[in-house]
Amino acid sequence: MSLGLLGNKIGMTQIFDEKGNIIPVTIIKGGPCYVTQIKSQENCGYNAIQLGYVEVGTNSKVLTKPQLGHFNKINSVPFRYLKEYKTEKNYQIGEKFTVEMFKIGQEVNISGLTIGKGNSGNIKEHHFNRGPMKHGSKHHRLQGSLGAGTTPGRVFPGKKMPKRVGMEQRTINCLEIIDIDAKENLLIIKGSIPGKPGNLVNISISKEFITNIKS
Repeated sequence: MSLGLLGNKIGMTQIFDEKGNIIPVTIIKGGPCYVTQIKSQENCGYNAIQLGYVEVGTNSKVLTKPQLGHFNKINSVPFRYLKEYKTEKNYQIGEKFTVEMFKIGQEVNISGLTIGKGNSGNIKEHHFNRGPMKHGSKHHRLQGSLGAGTTPGRVFPGKKMPKRVGMEQRTINCLEIIDIDAKENLLIIKGSIPGKPGNLVNISISKEFITNIKS
């Protein structure tokens, strides 16, 4: 996994390029993130660093006592979110990561949770047909029979059923960075990303962009 940064989606807007074309963009507040743990081949079997994002108070009820103890070992302020990135480079505890680690024109991969849309029935989710709408039908948009009778006497796994829609982890690859505001820790990304405003997102450098540089 490429080294990345945690941030929050601010929202979407549009900007104009030099030719007057409209470009839809998403504004992300990225970081700052701090190194909270270093994992090496000797003690964990692989090399990685752990980044913390969003400082919280030591008396906050957001974190549990074991989580607070994790930060007490390194004499660090507690962070609400933690993310691990595999890397071969050497870093120090408390080292700061900001949007300055990215460059304009880079392509990044952004992952986050999609917008939750609540419960969805079979007709909407699986495109089932509805029943007769006449009076006395008793079957308009209902699930209907779930399985056989005495034999086998159970519902087979994988049956299409009503379920909740949204709140799924999605990744959008190869999104171009249009602009960077280092003072406000803002990234302006071309296109849309998962989730609603305020959603936590993970920003990492696209592998395809790294391959193009090497070639």
